[in-house]
Amino acid sequence: MSLILCVETTSTNCSVALASEKGHFKNDLEIENCLDLLEDNSDGYSHGERLHIYVKEILTRNNFSEKDLDAVAVSEGPGSYTGLRIGVAAVKGLCYALDIPMIAVSTLASLSRQNTIKENISIPMLDARRMEVYAAIFDRKEQIEPPAAVVLDENSFARFRESGNITFIGTGVEKFKELILEEKHTYSSTNPTALTMCDLAMNKYKKNDTVDVAYFEPFYLKEFRTG
Repeated sequence: MSLILCVETTSTNCSVALASEKGHFKNDLEIENCLDLLEDNSDGYSHGERLHIYVKEILTRNNFSEKDLDAVAVSEGPGSYTGLRIGVAAVKGLCYALDIPMIAVSTLASLSRQNTIKENISIPMLDARRMEVYAAIFDRKEQIEPPAAVVLDENSFARFRESGNITFIGTGVEKFKELILEEKHTYSSTNPTALTMCDLAMNKYKKNDTVDVAYFEPFYLKEFRTG
């Protein structure tokens, strides 16, 4: 049985999960490979204080230790610069210390898995600055438009909005919903979670799709700016 620790820190949600082929965690998203989930989905960032505590707790309550891990997966971004740095640094430290593979999971691909209406196109979007979001487009789990920084206006994603119903998911949803006011779509204002990383991480592990621990950098999408 493979055991993968999944770490999600790209938003205010400090979230860890254990992925396993024998996952039995009950959820409404048809995630098959999740064994357990632990997270603090609060308004403030708690990653620096809670992440290592959560890693230890989720392993202990499932009768595992760090030495039982076969790999560690991290949500690679885009997202909060601070959150990304904390998550990647923690995962690198674990992988170095345990000499196990590191897996990078697209934050937007993971977020798109929160779409509960399977026939809908998914547009996960993470809040950036002002009227900007980081977004991608998925159709039945397949990415059809790559991640991009999008400045929102009433014409954003018009081609897809005209073709049918869409599920908009993520922290950027509320400000977009105020612009378009189209009731036919589904809107889910939510944070990324390690739960939806589990199947993606397990698939990557089985394909030996890992990253170089020494050289891996988070996917910021845009350079960090101050001010």
